[in-house]
Parts: sequence; structure tokens; C-alpha cells
Amino acid sequence: MTDGASAKELDEAGLGDYYTDHGWGVYPQSAAGNPWTASYIAVKGDPVADLTEDLAAEQKARATYEKLINLCQDNKEVVDILKYLRQREIVHFQRFGEALNGVEERLAQKKFYMNGMNQIFDNK
Repeated sequence: MTDGASAKELDEAGLGDYYTDHGWGVYPQSAAGNPWTASYIAVKGDPVADLTEDLAAEQKARATYEKLINLCQDNKEVVDILKYLRQREIVHFQRFGEALNGVEERLAQKKFYMNGMNQIFDNK
């Protein structure tokens, strides 16, 4: 969207500071200007908790794309790209949901013990 914009035009649009630091490059940060950090990734080591977190992240991304679509209604090409990206978030949500269902089914299965071998793994 900034392709071909002059430094003056970027400054007038409120992007002068961003341009100074990053030029026309994409720098991962929030809309408020907070840079991305690995602390944004919530990992608990529990498959149900982690997959639930993944589901929430996909829904947050979908909601963000919908807001961007609302902001860009006058630019059909940008809206088309945002709709494509939003659809990917929906599909990711569905796949994470399927994975969560599989994990929950596996956890609900009755455990069988043979010759004490399972005890080694269940005591950890």
C-alpha cells in the first residue's frame, strides 16, 4: 500500500517514524507499534491447553482481518487479499479444532496395562 509513496507522503500519513526505522520493509509489530516478541507465544506443554490457545489465536487473527477489510472497503485489490488471508485463518481454526478433538478422544480412551510396561510411562 505504500509502494511508490514518497517520504513526505508517508510522513503526512503518520508513518514517518516507521519509515525512518524500517523504510518500506515489513516489520512485525502490533497496530500500536509494539514489536513482536517470542513472549507472545503461549506454550504450556499440555496439548489441550496449547491447542485451545492456537484456536484463540486464529480467531483473533480472523477478527483483525475483518477489521482491516472494513477499513479498506475502497480498495478492492486489498480487500480481496485480506479476504483470502481471513479464509486461511478460518481453515487453520478448523484444523486446530480437529486436532483438539483427536487429542481429547485419545485422552478419553481407557488405558490397558500389560506386563507392567505402561507403568513406566504413566509414572512420569
